[in-house]
Amino acid sequence: MNQILLHQPGVASQTETACRCCGGQSLHPFLDLGFTPLADRLIRPEDGDTPELTFPLVVAFCPDCALVQILETVAPEILFADAYPYYSSFSPALLEHSRANVLQRLAERELGPSSLVVELASNDGYLLKNYVEHGVPVCGIDPADGPAAAARKVGVPTLCDFFTEEFASKFVGEHGRADIVHANNVLAHVADTNGFVAGIRNLLKPDGVAVIEMPYLLRLIEHVEFDTIYHEHLCYFSVTALDNLFRRHGLFLNRVEELEIHGGSLRIFVEPFEATGESVETLMAHEKAIGLDTLDFFAEFSARVDTLKEKLLALIYTLKSEGHSIAAYGAAAKGATMLNYCGLNTRQLDFVVDRNVNKQGMLMPGAHLPILPPEELVARKPDFVLMLAWNFADEILAQQQEYRDAGGRFIIPVPEPRIVE
Repeated sequence: MNQILLHQPGVASQTETACRCCGGQSLHPFLDLGFTPLADRLIRPEDGDTPELTFPLVVAFCPDCALVQILETVAPEILFADAYPYYSSFSPALLEHSRANVLQRLAERELGPSSLVVELASNDGYLLKNYVEHGVPVCGIDPADGPAAAARKVGVPTLCDFFTEEFASKFVGEHGRADIVHANNVLAHVADTNGFVAGIRNLLKPDGVAVIEMPYLLRLIEHVEFDTIYHEHLCYFSVTALDNLFRRHGLFLNRVEELEIHGGSLRIFVEPFEATGESVETLMAHEKAIGLDTLDFFAEFSARVDTLKEKLLALIYTLKSEGHSIAAYGAAAKGATMLNYCGLNTRQLDFVVDRNVNKQGMLMPGAHLPILPPEELVARKPDFVLMLAWNFADEILAQQQEYRDAGGRFIIPVPEPRIVE
């Protein structure tokens, strides 16, 4: 099936000319991934011939506050609230990661029945349910109906709404302030970055802490993780940019941890008082030393992305010319960016598998690959599988041992295409 794409300027999006954080007018584009469909906008098979909206995907650097950001803002109601297909609980590795996070917070802080923990973009309750198990009151906030309903089913009270500065004020009036605010992989998704952070400031108790996770810009650049760039991810953060952002709102980045998850992430601890720790000072000094706060650092990234694309396509075309069959694993947003930027579709790949039952039976945006259950790898026996969800490579390789024992091999595309048997 051929992809049919349509771009309509001004339809549900706007092109930004000012920095999302500081308002600076000197944004410098350094990567253009072209016009792409929305990465999480899965297609119903019966709509396969309906034109898909596409939007420009251009990445820019702000020299005034060091924030990296895309220039197009798609309306959040379109991105997140209409049959949003991402459910965190389908990844055992993410569940384990989140539970460990909660256990650490419980060990560090005296939380009990009179405490309150709030999570922004709480999805299906994957994290907050761990607090519920320990008798700590919680509230999730998420704009997607499906995940919010799933959270309530597992005993996590959830408000289905977008978190804004206005919402925070109303919430505090009705529920009080929070001891801990979690926000995992959501800060980058917010169009009103300053309003979101101001809302966190209002939501926290004077001695409260916001524990926030996001992919680390430095690892994205080092590992050529261009596929983590899509329209949901409006911003890409360094520690320097984060420090600038929070200080604008009377919040202080006091501690930071580097994490392996999602190809390299940060967990930051933000509080309403300044107590900057060595972990923050060390990373900011390193970023300064390598020039991560300057445009020059990003100058060659576009060429490196092109090189990765060329190597991946050369590998896939060689395998196809030798008569091999190829499928893909992971109907994730990053997979959509990888497929569409590289021009991969049903001519090169037969199907994609994903554990998320909410995605099965749908088609990938743009590429239109049918999404099937992972069991189909053993049933259909493709010779190779392109691992689109490479950030969970170890988990996937372990899950698919039977497929591998039968001779199946995986192609991991990042940071450089390679075959794993």
